[in-house]
Amino acid sequence: MSSIKPLSDRVVVKPEPAEEQTASGLYIPDSAKEKPQRGTVVSVGPGRVENGNKIDMTVKAGDTVLYGKYAGTEINISSEDLLIMRESDILGIVEG
Repeated sequence: MSSIKPLSDRVVVKPEPAEEQTASGLYIPDSAKEKPQRGTVVSVGPGRVENGNKIDMTVKAGDTVLYGKYAGTEINISSEDLLIMRESDILGIVEG
């Protein structure tokens, strides 16, 4: 698999697959599936520099994160769908 090293305060996230079934067992067609808003961080940039001070990244590879529905840019590396976004597009880290 190829890898990507994001720059600045960008993060590469692998989205979780969209739900295939409802809680009651009905299958959801592709046209009605919600975009995932949760994924796993694959790689993280070095952070950004603001007013001469380096600001480190909060997230790290392996973290499960929540992000906005339309956050990031979809990319495909080695036939794997990924998102690349700024750290500020991440709403939170899922713990536990």
